[in-house]
Amino acid sequence: MTVRRLPALSGLAVLAVLLTGCGIRATEVPTDYGPAPSRVRCSLAEPDVSTRTTPGLPAQVFLLCGSSLVAVDRTVRVPEGASDSGRRVLVAQGLLDELAAQPSAAEKEAGYTSDVRRGITVTGPRSGDPEDTLRLSTAPDDLTSYALAQVVCTFSDSAAAEGNGSVILAGPTDRSARRYSCTDEVRARPGSNEPPADEVTGG
Repeated sequence: MTVRRLPALSGLAVLAVLLTGCGIRATEVPTDYGPAPSRVRCSLAEPDVSTRTTPGLPAQVFLLCGSSLVAVDRTVRVPEGASDSGRRVLVAQGLLDELAAQPSAAEKEAGYTSDVRRGITVTGPRSGDPEDTLRLSTAPDDLTSYALAQVVCTFSDSAAAEGNGSVILAGPTDRSARRYSCTDEVRARPGSNEPPADEVTGG
């Protein structure tokens, strides 16, 4: 009985050697899918030194990171002796300029961007407007939802507005101004939640 089994066992051994020699490994699956996608941190490792050393009024602007608005530190230069209305306009223009500027290298690395374009200017109220109205050279309705959210949330949390979470804006040809609010929903998803707005009359 033992003698008769030897040829069969030898045949199996030869087959196993042949399969191994061919490099066939039935259980092997590819595991290298390349590097894992990087995550957007939306937080800076250290505060921007240039922001801390630049003279001016400490302020914050809201930049885009991922699908949300995130506040970052800035400074705005305001000449001494400016009237309240003049100061408000100067602060607003400084904030607009900061929103339109390129994020710093550290901010870019952390994933920050801005949808506000250069060249937008701001002026104070005209006859019939509430006294704290800010008129933009580009109508609010012509801004992207992201840019409008950035402007509204940045202004409403600054010396450009009353500091109550809202700001009164109008375009160059709008007959009336509207009060825009920066809500939690707007900060969380500015692309799908535009700032709520109500028409206001002069005061």
